[in-house]
Amino acid sequence: MPKPAIFLDRDGTLIEERHYLSEPAQVSIFPGAIEALSQLSQAGYALVIVTNQSGIGRGLFTEDQLAIVHRHLEKSLADGGVSLDGIYHCPHAPDQACECRKPLPGLVRRACDDLGLDPARSWVIGDKPADVALGMNVGARPILVLTGYGESSRTAPEVAAASAHIAEDLPSATRFILDSH
Repeated sequence: MPKPAIFLDRDGTLIEERHYLSEPAQVSIFPGAIEALSQLSQAGYALVIVTNQSGIGRGLFTEDQLAIVHRHLEKSLADGGVSLDGIYHCPHAPDQACECRKPLPGLVRRACDDLGLDPARSWVIGDKPADVALGMNVGARPILVLTGYGESSRTAPEVAAASAHIAEDLPSATRFILDSH
């Protein structure tokens, strides 16, 4: 039976927003995020990051630099007892035609195929309207967090149209999910 998942945006949701983050030293995990992920994992959810990384398509950093950042992030999470089931990224600039740039469903579909996940029993958590729209596009339940760009995104039409739950941060989103579980 396919497993439910938490599809997490990276920047502004799990870690502090940085303009085109390309160095491990720029990674700063939000307070309470590791504990929240641990609780979600213990509740039976796969943990999958889905992130647009247009800095690659814009020539601002490379796939290798991104891989180093992600290894650092995974190690930091592992040091806190959390392991991710996957990290999926879209390297394309917004003007490049692709199926993987959020809010399009390509990243989630690939993760579901690779990891045996059920989007209908899953959640998408992010700080932008594209994250909320991604949740709707794959049949998952969306949550907008107010960290990162979330506060300025809360009145976006996509958020209202999706009737997305709005949470203060990742720990608050986790409490909502676990209470709904």
